[in-house]
Amino acid sequence: MKLNNLKPAAGSVKNKFRKGRGQASGNGGTAGRGHKGAKSRSGYSRNVGFEGGQMPLQRRVPKFGFNNINRVEYNGINLDVIQMLVDNKKISDSLTKEDLVKHGLAHKNDLIKILGRGELKAKVNVTADKFTKTAQEAIEKAGGKAETTQGK
Repeated sequence: MKLNNLKPAAGSVKNKFRKGRGQASGNGGTAGRGHKGAKSRSGYSRNVGFEGGQMPLQRRVPKFGFNNINRVEYNGINLDVIQMLVDNKKISDSLTKEDLVKHGLAHKNDLIKILGRGELKAKVNVTADKFTKTAQEAIEKAGGKAETTQGK
């Protein structure tokens, strides 16, 4: 390998033309940026949604509703899903957050709430962040335990 054989990797060099390097290059003077205005200057970056001074769509559209910044989102898991896991022999006697993450029903930082849809026939000890009253009663009726995680 010699210095005269070196060339850049394919696709790494984008610019064929050296802009702003004199009139003879065909791209001198304004370097393809036109005359005057913010876009001709170095360091220009347009705001997202900028519409040339016209009132942007984001500000024209009426706003309504309320977003509570303190809202706590729970990932709901129903009893019929737990029964399906038991039927498919994916869990046997206990269900924890780690099991739900392993089976793709939750993410590791999700808060889990067990909901009461469906029927639970198997004896399962469930550990979650919250339970609905019907879910807790159904788990205990089937012979299992509904335990909330500590600190919640």
